[in-house]
Amino acid sequence: MALDHGAARTGVALSDPTGTIATPLPAIERVGSRRGRRALLRLIDERQVDEIVVGLPIGLGGHDTDQTREARAFAGWLADALAEAGQPRPVHLYDERFTTRMAQQSGGRDSDEDSRAAAVLLEEWLRRAG
Repeated sequence: MALDHGAARTGVALSDPTGTIATPLPAIERVGSRRGRRALLRLIDERQVDEIVVGLPIGLGGHDTDQTREARAFAGWLADALAEAGQPRPVHLYDERFTTRMAQQSGGRDSDEDSRAAAVLLEEWLRRAG
């Protein structure tokens, strides 16, 4: 699973069982809220996710930004929440520079851009890990 975390919504994508195709799912609204966090944890459990990749928005110059720090905090919360629920899983951070731009170029207006960005991120992660 890949997550493109944002303040308003978090894009979500899952890979197929072979780890070759990434499919965008509906974004989760306000994942910082109690309801949003429960929805994310439920999705991870229902889909039997083994590993999670969180997009890390590093500044173009290679430096951390406020969004970078927020993504790191979100990934830390997620790893802790899964461990507390008795379902620990690896949570990785992965440089997401250019994934949003690639997602904008790959989809139409009716597509969920955040989840398309998560799918691009996951495809890149799978390609490099494979």
